[in-house]
Amino acid sequence: MRIIEHYQPKPILPGEQTEKISVAMAVYNSDAYLDRAILSVLNQTYRNLELILVDDGSTDSCPQICDRYAALDPRVRVIHKENGGLYTSRNVGLEQATGEYLAFLDGDDWVDPDMYESMLSCLWEQAADLVACRYKRVYRDTTVDGSTDRAVVMEGQEMLAKYLEEEEDFLIQNAAWNKLYRRSILGDLRFPARWYEDMLYTVQLLNRTARSVYLDHAYHNYVCDRKTSIMNRGLNERIYTDLIPNLYDRSAFLRQIGREDLALLQDYFLYKRLLLFYTAVARSADPQKAAHKKYLKHRLYEGRERYPAIFGIPQANPNEYRKLKIFLVSPLLYMAVMRLNDSVVLPVKQRYRKSKKGTT
Repeated sequence: MRIIEHYQPKPILPGEQTEKISVAMAVYNSDAYLDRAILSVLNQTYRNLELILVDDGSTDSCPQICDRYAALDPRVRVIHKENGGLYTSRNVGLEQATGEYLAFLDGDDWVDPDMYESMLSCLWEQAADLVACRYKRVYRDTTVDGSTDRAVVMEGQEMLAKYLEEEEDFLIQNAAWNKLYRRSILGDLRFPARWYEDMLYTVQLLNRTARSVYLDHAYHNYVCDRKTSIMNRGLNERIYTDLIPNLYDRSAFLRQIGREDLALLQDYFLYKRLLLFYTAVARSADPQKAAHKKYLKHRLYEGRERYPAIFGIPQANPNEYRKLKIFLVSPLLYMAVMRLNDSVVLPVKQRYRKSKKGTT
């Protein structure tokens, strides 16, 4: 891994913009924001691109907006299809792409004008297969941008490892939309037919790169307030039918490619999440609380023989293992400990931190 501080990709002059970037945009009922998203692509400083708008059966005015831009700019192609979910739209975009490079964008986000030029320039300069960038978190009243403008060049599976570590310093993420990569590395890889399709796809994609670069510059604007993420909407049935199976499939894939170390790292975050999900369900008014608790308890119990190896990795937090051990003794005892922790221990710690700040 090689770090380049204050990295600035060289401009790509108009005469050098000879290779095409295909940007696939999944569009579904986002007419209030779609113009901004489309214009952010069409106004890129890198002009040799195509924008593939995949209308996933929108019931608002998105189809008309897409058709209007196709009539105005020959770089825009529109595909109208029956509603089938995000993974179908992204796969259609992949199949229709004609460029040497691939990128994605969601219909309610937008990108900075120099995003694709900067990322492609970096890819060329570093002879990389893939470039991932940081992104800005856009809320109603504020924007969070932790850019440092450094570039981190990674060989082989180094980016895959950094991605799985889930460090804030490397916002590689599951996201399809903060990456630009050579179409040639894709092969037959497609998004799996389920929700949270990015999770397995990204692991498989990063495994295919010989060299990749993380650009710690936020070119993409990710709108958080409208996202229907787990944190925004709470647990729903797709957590059980799609998200959790994706996590297990990622572990299986990592073992398949001979990376037991990364599989253990993935398992560590898997079981942390399962315990978090159990806590959330137990405290919720979920009408299927009993069934969901039973499912999560089974998942947590079935992995216990491997816990010493999983929680013995360098990245593991010993506190997480202690909580899990209490759960294995008794889920009721675990929930009682968590209530005590939230009502007594955490407030005491917070008051202590405040008092320490006041004396410094």
